[in-house]
Amino acid sequence: MPPAEELQHSPGSQSNDTQPSESEAAAEIFAAAADAEAAGLWTQIKAEARHDAEEEPALASYLYSTILSHSSLERSISFHLGNKLCSSTLLSTLLYDLFLNTFTSDPSLRNATVADLRAARVRDPACISFSQCLLNYKGFLAIQAHRVSHKLWTQSRKPLALALHSRVSDVFAVDIHPAARIGKGILLDHATGVVIGETAVIGNNVSILHHVTLGGTGKACGDRHPKIGDGCLIGAGATILGNVKIGAGAKVGAGSVVLIDVPPRATAVGNPARLVGGKEKPTMHDEECPGESMDHTSFISEWSDYII
Repeated sequence: MPPAEELQHSPGSQSNDTQPSESEAAAEIFAAAADAEAAGLWTQIKAEARHDAEEEPALASYLYSTILSHSSLERSISFHLGNKLCSSTLLSTLLYDLFLNTFTSDPSLRNATVADLRAARVRDPACISFSQCLLNYKGFLAIQAHRVSHKLWTQSRKPLALALHSRVSDVFAVDIHPAARIGKGILLDHATGVVIGETAVIGNNVSILHHVTLGGTGKACGDRHPKIGDGCLIGAGATILGNVKIGAGAKVGAGSVVLIDVPPRATAVGNPARLVGGKEKPTMHDEECPGESMDHTSFISEWSDYII
């Protein structure tokens, strides 16, 4: 019988070093599924654009240049954002190259874009197609531009990140600091007036309406902005200040001012915000992901017996 070391290296035996680990195999499967999903969505977007060009010939040239002439979602959105955000001194060709290089170098950005497109299409009843979201929804476009500026920020290319941030604020009226960390499946509904501070963190599958502020409380330094858990719903005009935590699946009602933590699956409403059901035993709704359901009014019956 050959010694153990010969068995380990004998023909037919295979070192564990040459076999992919379970995590690597799972990552490959996930990557293949993500590629297939992105390709399928891009095929649908192009079909929608062709239909719109046939129905409205006045838009045919525009749809060709922004969607139909491109071979991938990354190229289309890079071209579109470059033209949206360019200025006399920040050329569209420079921005196109910047966006395309960033999107193609990091597949997670493309995957997040796909999730954001699906979020808008599913959650917003006014969204009639994926192509219309890609072309016309400034909340979606602002988030994609932010993903690139955030990537630049993490690469210590801060002047360019801030220049891009400034253009996004000017063009889309959405102010997201490049250092803010944002998950995927995000809907900025209407988006006008949204402000997200430097140390803010937003989880996955979150929906935020217009004029929402995730800000600081003053001149505090360091970690000073809100942390929004997965699946949250933040109503229009809500103001959340300071390094507070909004638990996963929580709701913040329109116009609320939140200065302390909100527990998971709780609802905070009012100015100053109060928890529905009270501080000691706040009512916990059944929804795991209000950010997907977009249910803004389920708490009304518990909040007051006088409803206008």
